[in-house]
Amino acid sequence: MHDLIVARIRQSGPLPLPDFLQLALYHPTFGYYSRGAAAVGKAGDFFTSVSVGPVFGRLLATRFSRWWLANNRPQRWRLVELGAHDGSLALDVLSALREIHPDAFAAVEYAIPEPLPTLAEIQQQRVGDAFPAHFRSTSLTGLAADPLPGVVFANELIDALPFHLVRFSAGNWLERQVVADASGALGWADSPLSPELATFCAALGTGFPDAYTTEVRLGVESLLSAMAATLTHGLICLVDYGFPASDYYHPARTTGTLRTFARHRANEDPLEKPGHQDITAHVDFTSLLHSGIAAGLAPHVWIDQGRFLTNLAHDWLISLETAPESSRIPLVRQFQTLTHPAHLGARFHFLEMLKAPTLPGFSLPNGCTAL
Repeated sequence: MHDLIVARIRQSGPLPLPDFLQLALYHPTFGYYSRGAAAVGKAGDFFTSVSVGPVFGRLLATRFSRWWLANNRPQRWRLVELGAHDGSLALDVLSALREIHPDAFAAVEYAIPEPLPTLAEIQQQRVGDAFPAHFRSTSLTGLAADPLPGVVFANELIDALPFHLVRFSAGNWLERQVVADASGALGWADSPLSPELATFCAALGTGFPDAYTTEVRLGVESLLSAMAATLTHGLICLVDYGFPASDYYHPARTTGTLRTFARHRANEDPLEKPGHQDITAHVDFTSLLHSGIAAGLAPHVWIDQGRFLTNLAHDWLISLETAPESSRIPLVRQFQTLTHPAHLGARFHFLEMLKAPTLPGFSLPNGCTAL
């Protein structure tokens, strides 16, 4: 991958970081995410809510079944998961939905629009073989040709989307781009902003210390529009880690949120071993919400994962009281890991947006925090 990136720079000049990330993360042969299932979990490079166990999928299935019930039990409805990786969450959601509400399960189509052939094959083998009557592997465009009511959701997708790196220097904003020296070593060079980046940075202002560096993720509106186009009406549910803009672009956050992960160790150098480490940046939820509004979606709720999942878990937790201790304790521990503020409960947030006409099938007192 390193040689491929250097060759691209030699041919086309300095690479904006989104182009670098597109190669390092999403190249169909050498990109990090083309490695298949090896990256996630205790034996991989990073840990997700799905890695905790099936409880996360069960609680999401509860949420989705409530939406189905609130929206007049459509005879055909759709769950669309983006960033499905090895299909583990799909298996957990479908297994739980079959148990929680068999009628909703019987009517559902579970679609995964997966652009990477390696992962698409894994998903077909795991989810397609387990639920052949319900699983569909296709593109967002293919789904938009036959829209249905339902839910589009993604767990830790937005943080993995390519982003620009900008730097405030001597009173001006500049874009950091990837360059290569004569020996092929990768480094950084600052370049003038594109018009779209200039507009965004102008809104940030100039009240930042010299060398302040942060990330800007553009183009999310088009993705949200493509998600929404797969539904006649329904819910967009995005789960990720991040901040509102006031925290994200705080002058004290001088080095931004860019992180790399390999073997559960965090670093901040995305140019090291491209293709062999995950590269992410936190989500600016304010910009994400505004992108959703521009895509025609209506805000519903933004709330930390702990409160969101706890609101869904009441009946399930009561049912565990009569379960054998040997099965109850592991499930309770999973729930605690997902919801406790010291674990994943405060770090992750749920952002829900609605494509009308729809009913949310969900309510939280004072649940929607201002962005």
